[in-house]
Amino acid sequence: MSPETPNRPRVGIPWRTSEEEAQSNRPKIADYEDAVRKAGGEPVLIPLNDREEQRHLIPDMDAFVLPGSPADVDPSRYGAAKHERTKRVDPARDTTDIEILKHALSKHKPVLAICYGCQILNVHKGGTLIQDIPSERAARPNPTPHGQTDLEAHAKKGDQSHHARFVAGSRLAGLSGGTGDEVNSSHHQAVDQLGEGLRVTAEAEDGIVEGVELDSPSDWVLGVQWHPERIAERELSKRLFSDFVAAARGAVVQKS
Repeated sequence: MSPETPNRPRVGIPWRTSEEEAQSNRPKIADYEDAVRKAGGEPVLIPLNDREEQRHLIPDMDAFVLPGSPADVDPSRYGAAKHERTKRVDPARDTTDIEILKHALSKHKPVLAICYGCQILNVHKGGTLIQDIPSERAARPNPTPHGQTDLEAHAKKGDQSHHARFVAGSRLAGLSGGTGDEVNSSHHQAVDQLGEGLRVTAEAEDGIVEGVELDSPSDWVLGVQWHPERIAERELSKRLFSDFVAAARGAVVQKS
């Protein structure tokens, strides 16, 4: 950490896409930076296509936020053929997140994985994904719109909103102080087969996984399928980022 920010842990955030990095397109990634900064952390952007810079930066970070992305995780990473509705893939983003997770999990550094980040966390741990919720889970009970592809052509676009149930005893339940909360939603893929060492801690009313945690008392590793950085003013979002940064600050103390 720099002398100017002695109590602000450094939080690595990979760019959302190679294209946004190349264009220095910052509005979306800035939401994550702002949420980390407001919670007391020092955000540091991790490049996707500069391996040398990654090798320098990743070990120096105290914690990581894996952001959402308009791209999808390459299904070959979990042994599946590409579904016709799977969007473009971004190999550099996949590879960067995997390298971050290898380091973070081996060094017990906190990880907050959001949307795409939650999905690649599951894949890294050996799990699989639903590649398109509307077509692959059309018969699910109480179907809930999770993104634009769930809606009819004339319907309102943008983030959806729905209830998520939190598992008792989970970190999410503790942060919310209850059994669930209203979350925003903008995805067409989701966790399918759960990765090794993870546990489901949140679900939508239709059974789609909305949150996972690493089942380890010595690690702060949490994935959410919604976008807390886009609803940063809500109490659960504030508590989520604050708890994450507090865990990162604890990692700094252990390192020193």
